[in-house]
Amino acid sequence: MMDFATLSLFGVYSAMAVYTVSFVFFTWDLAKRSSLTPVPVLVGAGSPAPRDNEPIVSTGYQRIGLVLLVIGWLLHVAATVARGVAAERVPWANMFEFGLTAGMLIVAVFLGSLFWRDLRYLGAYVSGFVLLALGIVTVNFYVDVVPLPPALQSAWLVIHVFVASAATAFFALGAGLSILQLVRARFEAREMAKAGLLTTLPHSSVLESLAYRLNVVGFVLWTFTLIAGAIWAERAWGRYWGWDTKEVWTFIIWVIFAGYIHARATRGWRGSRSAWLGIIGFGTVLFNYTVVNIAFTGLHSYSGL
Repeated sequence: MMDFATLSLFGVYSAMAVYTVSFVFFTWDLAKRSSLTPVPVLVGAGSPAPRDNEPIVSTGYQRIGLVLLVIGWLLHVAATVARGVAAERVPWANMFEFGLTAGMLIVAVFLGSLFWRDLRYLGAYVSGFVLLALGIVTVNFYVDVVPLPPALQSAWLVIHVFVASAATAFFALGAGLSILQLVRARFEAREMAKAGLLTTLPHSSVLESLAYRLNVVGFVLWTFTLIAGAIWAERAWGRYWGWDTKEVWTFIIWVIFAGYIHARATRGWRGSRSAWLGIIGFGTVLFNYTVVNIAFTGLHSYSGL
């Protein structure tokens, strides 16, 4: 009979298999939409302003991909819960568990966002990104269930790391929209009327607006992460701030997204400059999770490797 740790791994592999098929259907949907009859690109001063609720073309492949994504996510949730039961604690105390939980939240935020806006065109990005992330953390970062070190035996582990995971999920979706925005903007600048796929997607200004809103939510959560981490540090080590490598990079991420929001809101940074700032911000989040955890030592060396 399998124990919960083994059951968790089985759930991870099952979720990856379903995510793979979901990615194939989402990608197939993009390929099919490339052959659709293009619609005119709205350019020029006399064109009506694009709306953030404009209809999105979808195909049956996209709907199948979405159903499979939901099934994969349910398996992902089950795997995460099983890991927590096996460890008898929250399942985000090392790099493998953080990647497992953050990946689950990325899909959860994406699925939840569909009740707000039609973002199904991000399905290939979400399923592909989470599939890749699960593969990397399972192959390279997996560790057996072990007891928590004394510094992590705190209720702040539940709050601080979970909120950081949620912020990462919002930043990931924002980055996906920003990447798509850059591609769409280039298409609009050249008025490439023959590119059927891009004409089925929202206008670049709409994508920018959606990315901005998601990044703002992520920034609020990251601000709380920074504050909660300082409070936890005072409880664990007797000081709020000690210039530890992890603390510094958490602050750098906060500064980048604060600059992104400030530049867009007060300096009028729109278009590609805004998109690149959002992408760079998410890049620093990934750097903080991978390189900082692996290559640097400090009080936050809880990778488990």
